[in-house]
Amino acid sequence: MRLDKFICDCTGLTRSQAGKVIRQKLVTLNGEQVKQAALQVKDSDVVCLDGEQLQLIGLRYFMLHKPDGYICSTEDPDHPTVFTLMDEPLIERLHTVGRLDLDTTGLVLITDDGQWSHRISSPKHHVAKTYRVWTADPIPAAAIVQFAEGVMLRNEKNVTLPAELEIISDTEALLTIHEGRYHQVKRMFAAIGNKVEKLHREKIGGLQLPDDLAEGEYRQLAAEQLALLKG
Repeated sequence: MRLDKFICDCTGLTRSQAGKVIRQKLVTLNGEQVKQAALQVKDSDVVCLDGEQLQLIGLRYFMLHKPDGYICSTEDPDHPTVFTLMDEPLIERLHTVGRLDLDTTGLVLITDDGQWSHRISSPKHHVAKTYRVWTADPIPAAAIVQFAEGVMLRNEKNVTLPAELEIISDTEALLTIHEGRYHQVKRMFAAIGNKVEKLHREKIGGLQLPDDLAEGEYRQLAAEQLALLKG
């Protein structure tokens, strides 16, 4: 890898900024000052910028327990984003895998791997997502069949894919869907004449939100957890 690209990948500097710090004699390669941006960096090489050793940051995969009142965007003038809950280098490279609404809590995946993100969020891969739902009115038993057969959402042309509804109590249920239409869970309940009062995502694919991950906390996904998300 070229030296200037190596610096960019480690620091988030642009290629021109990397070239500038090289010309300013701030970069050393294996202890020797270097001035050529095109020098090739090998895995065994030690590159320092202003005396600090640089390390390549590989692809990253996180899960975060989203609190109410946060949005899944990189910036917003009115609300804090989930990224303000994280302390990671080059955080601007990260993005959420799909989104949860401002008032929806629960499991959010965050990565800088675009292909992985697309594989999980793309409707054609049908990765299951399970939500705990609290409603304003009692949930009729008939809703189990209605959701299994698919419901027609307002301003949509096709019914939803079959979804699994498990009624926990009169106004609480678990709903597993296999697509990600806009405000889908809320609109599905609206389609049967009910209103979602509270919504919490508990599971994506085979990955369950851990009980010991508190609201606002995040952690890196382990290899076995990544395996649960293969679509």
